[in-house]
Amino acid sequence: MLKVNKQTPFDHAIRAVSILLSALTAIACSPSPENDPQMLSEGLLYCAEGNPESFNPQLVTSGTTLDMTANLLYDRLIEYSDEAKEYVPALAESWQINEDGTEYSFTLREGVEFHQTRYFTPTRPLTATDVQFSFERWLNTDHPFHLISMTGYPFFSAVGLDRLIQRIEVKDDHNFTIHLHEPDSSFIANLATDFAVILSAEYGEQLIAEDNRVALDNLPVGTGPFKFQHFRKDVSLSYRRHPDYWQGAAKSERVVFRIIPSDHKRILMLLTKDCDIVPYPPARDLDNLDARDDINLYSTVSPNTAFWAFNTQKPPFDDVRVRQALIHAIDRESIVKAVYFGHAALAQSILPNTSWAHFSDEEAYTYDPVAARELLADAGYPNGFSMNIWALPVQRAYNPNARKMAELMQSDLANIGVQVNIVSYEWSTFRRRLADGDHDSVLIGWSGDNPDPDNFFRPLLSCAAVQSGSNRARWCEPRFDRLVMSAIRTADRDERLAFYREAQELLNNQVPLMPIVHSMRYKATQPYIEGMHLEPYGGTRLLNTHKGQP
Repeated sequence: MLKVNKQTPFDHAIRAVSILLSALTAIACSPSPENDPQMLSEGLLYCAEGNPESFNPQLVTSGTTLDMTANLLYDRLIEYSDEAKEYVPALAESWQINEDGTEYSFTLREGVEFHQTRYFTPTRPLTATDVQFSFERWLNTDHPFHLISMTGYPFFSAVGLDRLIQRIEVKDDHNFTIHLHEPDSSFIANLATDFAVILSAEYGEQLIAEDNRVALDNLPVGTGPFKFQHFRKDVSLSYRRHPDYWQGAAKSERVVFRIIPSDHKRILMLLTKDCDIVPYPPARDLDNLDARDDINLYSTVSPNTAFWAFNTQKPPFDDVRVRQALIHAIDRESIVKAVYFGHAALAQSILPNTSWAHFSDEEAYTYDPVAARELLADAGYPNGFSMNIWALPVQRAYNPNARKMAELMQSDLANIGVQVNIVSYEWSTFRRRLADGDHDSVLIGWSGDNPDPDNFFRPLLSCAAVQSGSNRARWCEPRFDRLVMSAIRTADRDERLAFYREAQELLNNQVPLMPIVHSMRYKATQPYIEGMHLEPYGGTRLLNTHKGQP
């Protein structure tokens, strides 16, 4: 029998909200798979923090969406293995690069099967035509599926893949070559990201014939370990095992995501066994969860950065003195204590402190209210001004409580005469308005998909990323772009390091954003959940996760 701890505040809270949980369960009770008794015995119940924006990772940069789609529904050509510390085969079993780094020739794995669903029955396994279809969907504006995206292809645009790739040459069913306009040392890393998923060209042909192209992103078909079954916005998302998965069938028959925006409710549902897995448990609860015998708490170093980005296209945030003043007004160490409860490291760069290219500059982000007031006066704001801080409405590893963080910052900024209004919206509205540039400033962050430094620079801070919407600071600095492009055009690490250091020095001087912390990544599960493994890079992986004996 499992040992149960003495009563804690959690236990009292459980009783206090038992009626609420009963109501929540009743809402989910509809003719949907998560209420199937077989589901409850064979499937995983995963409490998620929000709805996916799409079922196609090509269209988003949202961690919530990637967690719920990328590694469950799809595969990529290659993967990054943290254990091996290198890029390893996935759908592509091998690849070769020509001498000047402009041609990448791939051989596909044979016998990889696409999902069979109620809306699609494949007649053939994966071929090079599917790769060409998947890439040209975001590369080619004349592609029949290119313009159905309402969001564009933000990651590919931000890192310049849509300008880097010249063409994709299909040689036969299992061999193809990607031709680049110029060398790019980050190209393989970008192919290993959660965005570079492979779709079914045959499914695309069916949707064109049905005049239903939008279904490509709403009724997904991939090669991943699970296939789409059912989705009810704000309630649940259900997947079923893909029995013919090329790495072997998943150990769980089904996965159900229960959509629970409140971190407090998610923990209560974990403790009442209404959820098997909870990602991003609140930092305030980590020590308590870790002490319990009836909960397993997993953690890993997760290369990420929480940051405060200023909309540099709006006055007064277009003035570097104002940005510097705002940064010096913030006591980041208090944020580490009050929001992360010590489970994070103070950030001195947008690059995580685990990166080989990390360059620390403590002076750029010191807490100095006197200097802040002087800078504001020099910029023409001796009495301060009013501004908005947009607070991320969902919990992420890099920011477990953006609202609390904004309140602390609101107090700090009041000390230098800056009045703050805290703004938030429902998640999809928040992201849409953020991409439109409606914000003054925003508390958000980024988690690395791979160890290449470029994964933080171009998606977050390039001029192209302003256009794609992933550059939250809307900061376009040609010198920064030149430094980053120089870094990716060489494979020599020492040369890349020199360029990246200069790029970080420029960021520390211009401060379009303020790095706040680098945090650990956590998941909490029931003690009978087996096969749980947290990857430092990428989203949620549940291939080998299943229920053992309670």
